[in-house]
Amino acid sequence: MKSHNPTSISPPLGRYNHGISAPSGGRWLHIAGQIGLRPDGSLAEGFAAQAEAVWQNLTAILADAGMTPVDLVKVNHYLVRHADLADYNPVRARFLGDACPASTLLVVQALARTEWLIEVDAVAWRA
Repeated sequence: MKSHNPTSISPPLGRYNHGISAPSGGRWLHIAGQIGLRPDGSLAEGFAAQAEAVWQNLTAILADAGMTPVDLVKVNHYLVRHADLADYNPVRARFLGDACPASTLLVVQALARTEWLIEVDAVAWRA
């Protein structure tokens, strides 16, 4: 994969890339929006626990496909409260490690259920 951060625009404001291109011949994985559900189907309580569960689920899906966070090309993050951003960044950074996918974070009015505080979807690619 190749990062695209042209010098003609402002550099990324964090650990992500403006664009990622992947050569042909690889395998794509599209990961549906993950919410803070534990393996038993219960919803984790509070934002920090939901964020942790989201990333545990996302990395489990990657592993099931023989991938890791380094294979992530694009990640979309949806939070319902701007105040949770400070608690979210360390969780995201811990799970991503050295991976720098293209990334979009939105603070939205609501998700499909009012008790959901975060949702993350992603696209990964591996040769």
